[in-house]
Amino acid sequence: MVIVALWMCLTPRASAQDQQVAADRFATLALACVHQEYPNHISHSMQSDSDVAPPRELTPAFYGCLDWHSSVHGHWLLARLAKQYPDSEYAQPAREALSQSLTREHLLAETAYVSAAGRRSFERPYGIAWLLQLAAELEEWDDPQAEEWLENIRPLEAALVARLTDWLPNLTYPVRSGTHSQTAFALGLALDWARITGDGGFESLIVERATYLYGKDRGCPIHYEPSGADFLSPCLGEADLMRRVMTPDVFADWLSQFLEIPEKGEWLVPAFVSDRSDPHIVHLDGVNLSRAWMLEGIASALPLSDPRQRVISVSASTHRKAGLEGVSAEHYAGSHWLGSFATYLVTRRGIAGG
Repeated sequence: MVIVALWMCLTPRASAQDQQVAADRFATLALACVHQEYPNHISHSMQSDSDVAPPRELTPAFYGCLDWHSSVHGHWLLARLAKQYPDSEYAQPAREALSQSLTREHLLAETAYVSAAGRRSFERPYGIAWLLQLAAELEEWDDPQAEEWLENIRPLEAALVARLTDWLPNLTYPVRSGTHSQTAFALGLALDWARITGDGGFESLIVERATYLYGKDRGCPIHYEPSGADFLSPCLGEADLMRRVMTPDVFADWLSQFLEIPEKGEWLVPAFVSDRSDPHIVHLDGVNLSRAWMLEGIASALPLSDPRQRVISVSASTHRKAGLEGVSAEHYAGSHWLGSFATYLVTRRGIAGG
C-alpha cells in the first residue's frame, strides 16, 4: 500500500490531448526559426579573410535559431515531434524543414567546418551533445526519410564523437557551470546516444569518465543555485548523469551523500524570471524546465518506496509549471530555444520508456 500511495504522488504524465497541444506550440516555435538566419550570434574562429561569410554559408544545415546549438536542437525538436505525432498538422512542414537542412551536401560542409583549424573546441560539449541527440532521434525513427537524413549526418556524427573521445581522457576536472560548458548535462546526452546506437566503446569511456569526475562528490551546495544566467542546474545535472551511470542501489546511496533532500516540506523553489526579453535572464525559464526533467529522471532511478520521492515529485511539478509558462513566441531571446527544452521535458526524453 505504501508503494501504491507513493506512486500516486509522482509527477503525472500529461494527457494525450495536453501533450498534443503543447507539441503544436513547440513545433511552431522551431519551424519559425530553423531557417531564420538573422539575428545571428556565431562563435566563429577565423584563420584568414576566406573564413568571412554569412552563417548560411559557414554552416548551411544549422544557421538558424540565433546560434548553432539552438539550430541543432530545433531540428531535434522537429524530428522528435514529427516522429511522435506523424498525423499532426506540423508533421509535414517539419519533414520539409528537415529535408531542406539535412542534405548530404550541407552536412558534409558542416563536417568540414567543425574539422577546420582553430575549431577544436567548437560547441564542446553542449552543441555536440545536442547533435548526437539529433542523430539518436533519427536512429530510432523507423522511416525512409529519417534513414536518409541519418545517413547524411553520419560524417558529422563521427567527427564529433571523435572530438569528445579525444577530449574526455584529458578532462582532469569537470565543468560545474549552469550554462553551455557544463560537462554533466552533455555527458548524459552523449551516453544516451552511445546506448541507442550501440557504441559500447564510447559508452564505457563516458561511464569511466563520469565515475572519475563525479563519483566521490559530496554535499553539492544547491542552495547557491541558480546563478543569474543559468539554464542548467549544476547539482541536478550531475545527479541526472549519475543515475544513468550507477545501479539504482548505488545511486540511491550516492544521492544521499550528494544532496540533502528533505522527506517532507518545500524544497527547491522555481527561479523567478524578471525579464524575458533579456537573453541571459530568460535562461532561468530554461533552468526551470531542465530542473523539472532532471528531477523526474532522478526520481525514475529511485525505488518508489524511497521517502524522497514525494518531495522530488512536488518540486518537479512546480518547476514544470513555471517553466512551461515561459515558453512563448513573444521574445526571440527565449522562443528560439525554449521549445526544445520544453519538448525534452514533456516527451520524457532521457527517461526509460520516454
